[in-house]
Amino acid sequence: MIDKTVASATEAVADIPDGASLAVGGFGLCGIPVALIDALHAQGTSELETVSNNCGVDDWGLGILLSDGRIRRTISSYVGENKEFARQYLSGELEVVLTPQGTLAEKLRAGGAGIPAFYTTAGVGSQVSEGGLPQKYDAEGKVLIASEPKEVREFGGADYVLEESLTPDFALVHAAKGDRHGNLVFHATAMNFNPLCAMAGKVTIAEVEELVEPGELDPEQVHLPGIFVQRVVHVPVGAPHSEKRIEKRTVSAAIGGDGSTAPARFAVPDATPWSADPSPTNSLAPNPGSAQPSANTGAAS
Repeated sequence: MIDKTVASATEAVADIPDGASLAVGGFGLCGIPVALIDALHAQGTSELETVSNNCGVDDWGLGILLSDGRIRRTISSYVGENKEFARQYLSGELEVVLTPQGTLAEKLRAGGAGIPAFYTTAGVGSQVSEGGLPQKYDAEGKVLIASEPKEVREFGGADYVLEESLTPDFALVHAAKGDRHGNLVFHATAMNFNPLCAMAGKVTIAEVEELVEPGELDPEQVHLPGIFVQRVVHVPVGAPHSEKRIEKRTVSAAIGGDGSTAPARFAVPDATPWSADPSPTNSLAPNPGSAQPSANTGAAS
């Protein structure tokens, strides 16, 4: 078997050229390949097309590429947490293909499975199927590019819209554990879009927190087989570019038996990274301040 490990994130992304298409794992800031994104940013790659559930936040994740004007087009489903994203989209600097979240997931999975297209009910009767969804504006705010109508067919008395799958040039993913053959294990909700992106990418690069030798992973615990992964880079917790941030700090005051309140026990200062805590009660805790609880893990991926 081939040893797929590379020495650094810089080496791993060195051949990603200007204009490449990238599938990038993560949901919000959970499970994002920070080291690979930072390395790509450092080498100056631009004119990128990204496929990702969202596009990071203003100063983290894909947001650092976006803020420097490195992304020309993105295919995403949830983009509401990035003000710079909205500014670029509305000012005509960024092309955006908004896609229903489940459809985006299936576009990636189907692409990795060799299925060129599929039918779904999501979006039938809306601009998703009928066309006209603004993808790019000009500097005056007029629609420059709008989505095209898609084929709709009836199956069993219901209408379905045809969606084409995605097979981007590269995929960047983050995993909790991996071996030298590229077999990956993800942690809790940090799995999110990572295995789907890995399947779809023509060249998949995985950063792993823990690197183990072949045979150490229980085959029944492997979430993604190494056949989908071409490169593995070890980025242990505590190493540079391994920081894990919380997207939304949401805490509650502790209430005593007499009804008095005290400062929240687990309060975290804004913009302070939360170090990994593998305890199950922490790693699966939803964030009540977010409409997308699967985007948040106490272990911060």
